[in-house]
Amino acid sequence: MIAWLPLVVFVLLAGASFWFLGVDLAGLFGADARGAMLEYASKFFPPDLSGAFLARVLGGALETLAISAVGTLLAAAAGLALAVPASGRLGTVVRALARLVLNFLRSIPEVVWAALMVLAAGLGPFAGTLALALHTSGVLGRLFAETLENTPPEPTLALRNAGSPTLAAFFYGTLPAVIPQLVSYALYRWENNIRIATVLGVVGAGGLGQLLYLSLSLFKEPQAATLILAMLILVAVVDGLSAWLRRWLGRSGS
Repeated sequence: MIAWLPLVVFVLLAGASFWFLGVDLAGLFGADARGAMLEYASKFFPPDLSGAFLARVLGGALETLAISAVGTLLAAAAGLALAVPASGRLGTVVRALARLVLNFLRSIPEVVWAALMVLAAGLGPFAGTLALALHTSGVLGRLFAETLENTPPEPTLALRNAGSPTLAAFFYGTLPAVIPQLVSYALYRWENNIRIATVLGVVGAGGLGQLLYLSLSLFKEPQAATLILAMLILVAVVDGLSAWLRRWLGRSGS
């Protein structure tokens, strides 16, 4: 009976949540709702495959790819810089301050960062890049810090005892052992950032998301269908590439 207790509690909480939110499942799957959804979905077909619009889609896809790649690269650099003090290598006080900064960066969603960056830097891909970099810095910094904390200290201590400076001991004693893991984390976050970058366009941060928002705002559903297909293809390609790179890094590290 005790083994079933968590499941019973979960079911009760889920039921209470439905009641509190006033979710009308009957209305959602009713005949009127199904008809309205099918009527709206039919407007997306056939997708707009005209040459001029496909050229715009390609440009938006490349912009989304660039936003995610540059944002992740900046975040990896900033995350590593914050991970070193956050791992406790520079003292307890510095560790607490670094972790506070990381918590702050990742606690604010990317869309909120994007809205703030649009106000600061204006509409366009630069705002989206900064938003991804800020949030992802907090995520990667925390992951990098935990990796550094779990790294055996013997190689670094041996270099320090041999007279190497602290920075040199870190670069030659610690970093080579954790680089595959750090790159794997960065690639995984790149996969996520591709999806997020397509959403950031809704607040004017460029890429496919901005084109999708404009198409839906102007009731051009066939163009929106093309953009959604482009997002799916882009995410699938990046997911496959990132998964292959992570497997290759795993084999190289072992």
